[in-house]
Amino acid sequence: MAAPAENNSPDAPSNRLRQSWEANADAWCDAVREGRIESRRKATDEAVLRAVLRADPARVLDVGCGEGWLCRALARRGVEAVGVDGSEPLIKAARERGGGTFYACSYAEIADDPDRLRRGYDVVVCNFALLGETLRPLLEALHLLCAPTGRLIVQTVHPWAACEDRPYTDGWRTEDFRGFGEAFDEPMPWYFRTLASWVDTLCGADWLLEALRESSHPDTGAPLSLLLTCRKRSS
Repeated sequence: MAAPAENNSPDAPSNRLRQSWEANADAWCDAVREGRIESRRKATDEAVLRAVLRADPARVLDVGCGEGWLCRALARRGVEAVGVDGSEPLIKAARERGGGTFYACSYAEIADDPDRLRRGYDVVVCNFALLGETLRPLLEALHLLCAPTGRLIVQTVHPWAACEDRPYTDGWRTEDFRGFGEAFDEPMPWYFRTLASWVDTLCGADWLLEALRESSHPDTGAPLSLLLTCRKRSS
């Protein structure tokens, strides 16, 4: 079944999502580098780093790399790291800090021409980076970039916690970045998925779920994220 056509109007959530990352790039870099995001500081950064290293990779592609922290953490451990992001300001910030090779490239561009990023990655990781509604074209393109025995690792917000008191159904939500600092100019639309929807989305793009792990707050025990490790259906 073909993916539904995206709404390309300026007010469409997917376009406002891109605009948010352009407007908030500097604020995001400061929040990450100053450790303002408690869930990351307490659990989720270490969780995704451990998940990637568990695969013992030589080469990793970080899709939606932001300002490049994960690539730098991997490079310090001897892993060749390549980061890609659709936000030019974030890629500029990543290049200034170094620790990897960084490309400015949208998800649509990756889907249209995956070979612009070369092939043969042992791990392709999407760390809180799959925020849109239509993911299948990108997820299918990542098959071509991942080595035959490689892995796709996705970390996302834990749907049972992120749902809060709203209906547990797929749909667009809004992040206002409260608690991250005062410099965030634009709220960010993002697409909420249930646990079942995440599994269906990955399997629908011919990824087989191999492991599902959860990170939690070390003090409260509250769930913070899902970590989904997948392999190619054909491998």
